[in-house]
Amino acid sequence: NARLIELASDAVRYWLFLGRPDAGGSAAGRQRLLDLREQILAEFAPLLAPYVWQKQPFGLQFCPETGDTPAHIGGCSEFGDNVEDEWFIVYLLEQITRLFPQLVAKVLDHDGEFLLIEAADHLPKWLNPETSENRVFFCEGRLHIIPCPTRPAEVGWPREKTLTISQALTLLSCQRDACLASTKIQSALRRRLEGYPGKIQANLHHAHCFLPAGIVTVLSQRPDLLAPAVSAFYLRDPVDLQACRTFRFFPPETRVIASVTFTRCLYAQLQQQSFAPDRRSGFTLPARSHPQHRAHELGMKLAHGFEILCSNCQEASSEPDAPVSCNPQWKSFLGSLKKNGYFRGELEGSQLYKELMLSAQSFFRQSASSIEKSPGAEVLQILHDSPYNLDELKKQEKCLAPEDSDSWLDLTPQDLDQLLQERAGVGFGMAGSSPSQAVETGKNEGEVEAASYTLVAVTQKMKNFINAVSSHEGAELPWSVSSDPFSFDPDAVTSALDRLLGARDDELDSDDLEDDDDDYTEEDDDVEEENEAVGFSGSPREAGAQALGTLKMYMDQMDQELSATNIGQSFTQSKKVMQPSNDQVEVDEIQPLDVDLNLVTNLLESLSSQAGLAGPASNLLQSMGVHLPSNLDRP
Repeated sequence: NARLIELASDAVRYWLFLGRPDAGGSAAGRQRLLDLREQILAEFAPLLAPYVWQKQPFGLQFCPETGDTPAHIGGCSEFGDNVEDEWFIVYLLEQITRLFPQLVAKVLDHDGEFLLIEAADHLPKWLNPETSENRVFFCEGRLHIIPCPTRPAEVGWPREKTLTISQALTLLSCQRDACLASTKIQSALRRRLEGYPGKIQANLHHAHCFLPAGIVTVLSQRPDLLAPAVSAFYLRDPVDLQACRTFRFFPPETRVIASVTFTRCLYAQLQQQSFAPDRRSGFTLPARSHPQHRAHELGMKLAHGFEILCSNCQEASSEPDAPVSCNPQWKSFLGSLKKNGYFRGELEGSQLYKELMLSAQSFFRQSASSIEKSPGAEVLQILHDSPYNLDELKKQEKCLAPEDSDSWLDLTPQDLDQLLQERAGVGFGMAGSSPSQAVETGKNEGEVEAASYTLVAVTQKMKNFINAVSSHEGAELPWSVSSDPFSFDPDAVTSALDRLLGARDDELDSDDLEDDDDDYTEEDDDVEEENEAVGFSGSPREAGAQALGTLKMYMDQMDQELSATNIGQSFTQSKKVMQPSNDQVEVDEIQPLDVDLNLVTNLLESLSSQAGLAGPASNLLQSMGVHLPSNLDRP
């Protein structure tokens, strides 16, 4: 079972099944899956070949049938600190099922069916982590969820019964339209995947680095080896740094300026760490005011990462890797690349054609090899097979492309609030407009904050939240509750409160205590016996009146005790009522509370005590779509 597989907290597991669960078990089915694997890799090579993975790449391997899991192609990838790798894989699965409709995709991570988390506000009530097992799939590029039938004639699978993958695939093949997820769920997932594949380029950062020539040579052939080098530096320990006292593999005297392509996650990990090199290493940094200080610092850190990689592995093999042309599958793979326009119309032998061919060969070698070499061994192999020309690399320094600005590293509190609002999928404030929309209309920041909320709206939102009906699983946000309107009889509520607290002018009528013999049943006999057991006597209605009287007595005693304290002064009351008389004596009675005023006052005091940090009041209000501005005018 897919859910029984233990996954690391930073890993994602994915499966691609044939639409008919029995189609992959035969020898013909196995060959069909292998052919589809080759077609998929060739189709998506333009995206996969240059992609820089944080930890492990996307890969597809054939897996025979085991237990309730049919034969399939799939894999498991660790994405480390870059969660965008995980969502890129989700995008790939969506597109694979769109281009190859005979395939059905399933994906899980440490949280289980994490796709449902994105649409948590729109899921049906019955769907939760316990009932979602083997119900969520990608078919034809759209999300499908095996429904739970409410009537015998409906399509689906009962939630109290275990659903296997084979059974789920059978339902999808027969009743695919009935299993299609709702429009709101589809839209929530589409928002998370919005921007791909262009988002891949937007997530890259180009920076100049002062690097040893050997590293420049390695990255020119295998840019994906940047990630393990950054990880080696980021996770270094004192033992690793011992190898960096004297650089054996990458001497600092061979350094040149080169342009390096990072992902934003890798660049942030490298840039944000403070590190001083060992004096014996030969790496020295210019003053911070120097225009190339950042290039020197980045290059020094990256050199340490590559040195750690190489020092932790064995020597490179003296035998070079066999060329990919020796692999019988390379010819068909290369033909698929040309058919899909991978070489962008470049003439064979041009510089860009050679770079694309080198990237394709590297990608094919990694995907076709069943033996995984360590990154350090691959670096040493490239150094052994590809000697560099230092003079030629120095000439290339003059024609480097400009580096990117890293201002995206600086995030203001307002930027963070906006990102959180967009991520939560709720409107900014009460006015229904975002800050960017307000700027477009010419409003300044103060006008935006003033228009984004009103105190009346705050109290109304809180009342709606309190009046909402929630289950035993906890309170629900206003937009996640049932669409059925919540209604009650105000007269019945008032009457019940009067009975509980006692009427002001007169007590319970005698009619309330009458014993209606026609309504007296055997159940009342049982209730009467229970009442006698706890000290009440008489009919059930008389016992009820006694219970109300006792409760009222307790509440009166509590009021008397509280009247001697200062608790009442913590509430804001309505203005005292003046009873007209000869001497205009003020009526000494308990005055009603101004509930709305007390609510707003307490919320604002709670927000003020948070001092701009996260807290219960701000979390509660923002979950209901209320965004209050900072209290900047208070000292």
